[in-house]
Amino acid sequence: MSKEQIMSKPRLSFWDAWNLSFGFLGIQMGFALQNANASRILQIFGADIHELSWFWIVAPVTGLIVQPIVGHYSDRTWTRLGRRKPFFLTGALLAAFGLIFLPNAGLLTSLLPALWVGAGMLMIMDASFNIAMEPFRALVADMMPSDQRTLGFSIQTVLIGIGAVVGSWLPYVMTNWIGVSNQAEPGEVPLNLLISFFVGAIVLVGSILVTIFTTKEYSPEELAQFSSETISEPENESLLNIFTDFKNMPLAMRQLSSVQFFSWFGLFGLWVFATPAIAHHIYGLPITDTESVMYQNAGDWVGVLFGVYNGISAIYAFFLPAVANKLGRVRTHSISLVIGAIGFLSIFFAPNENWLILSMIGIGIAWASILAMPYAILIGSIPAKKMGVYIGIFNFFIVLPQILNALIGGPMVKYLYGGNPVFALVASGISFMIAAILCLKVQDK
Repeated sequence: MSKEQIMSKPRLSFWDAWNLSFGFLGIQMGFALQNANASRILQIFGADIHELSWFWIVAPVTGLIVQPIVGHYSDRTWTRLGRRKPFFLTGALLAAFGLIFLPNAGLLTSLLPALWVGAGMLMIMDASFNIAMEPFRALVADMMPSDQRTLGFSIQTVLIGIGAVVGSWLPYVMTNWIGVSNQAEPGEVPLNLLISFFVGAIVLVGSILVTIFTTKEYSPEELAQFSSETISEPENESLLNIFTDFKNMPLAMRQLSSVQFFSWFGLFGLWVFATPAIAHHIYGLPITDTESVMYQNAGDWVGVLFGVYNGISAIYAFFLPAVANKLGRVRTHSISLVIGAIGFLSIFFAPNENWLILSMIGIGIAWASILAMPYAILIGSIPAKKMGVYIGIFNFFIVLPQILNALIGGPMVKYLYGGNPVFALVASGISFMIAAILCLKVQDK
């Protein structure tokens, strides 16, 4: 197709772009409930603190496998429902199943110990979130012209922040505003968590349906009109071509890979060790305490803190397009990561739990940039016909650092940090600083 024949994609209104990504609100609400509470629930079921990261390893491993496969097939799928929609609808339904049964794993103890059922539900949830999230990233690239994509990913970040705030704060709100108990018998999950996870499952499915009913995807023929490339490819193209695509990844993607690696290594440390680190370092509780009233209060407060950093990310995301236009996307991302690193390091020096809010503000700024800037930089460097598979491959550099942290995080706490998990959060800050330095080498075209 000649350049004269190539059509421009219609520009989307703010609300069209909002509806396009609205499902991310529910995805992130469920993701936030998992991140803030899964370690606490697994400890209730009997997991030792030094083993926590090993239980979390199933999540990134499934993401490593699932994301590129979903990307490969979503590039080649067209159904009456659409191109990307079948995948994130399937992911939402499976994730909702995991949300309901993770805290209720004790009901299935006749089959397996609650700890193993809970770990299995964690695996199902994270695999399902991956199935749902990857097509949403590709959908922005499918539906929006290139000069609107920073806006598109920023809107996704806003919705992610809103969903995560609600999900993170829900257990605290249940207890402190509504009066639902956060206490339970040994080995049982408190009622405030049970209700929160059930509500999260309902919102997840409902928000995905909003996107499905309000967004009409372009057909392969329509997409072909917007690009000089042929979008539809032979249906018999081998799944093994993923390895060829990996070998031929664009330069900007290679440069971003190291930035993503150190960013997500740091984030994984936060999700796994925040509750035990804050309970021990700030509340002064013994590492072995996982059932006292004070420990449950610390766990609820961690949910509030997670809500703070996600809320800040939602606010900051509104300003990201303007900041990026002023400073450039690479410099914007690097500065944001430095601010996040300072937030992590400040946790060690916080005199009480309220000061941790300042730490979370810094982390929230970095989190907003992590969710938007790498994708805005990446999309312009990859071919339209490979959009889904390359975004899936890009996920390698999200899950590989999580796998590494899952393998070494627990032993490092036990043998290197003297059993004090707060140093895992300090390591996250150092990791963010390395990512910020590496980011300055990225060439953004």
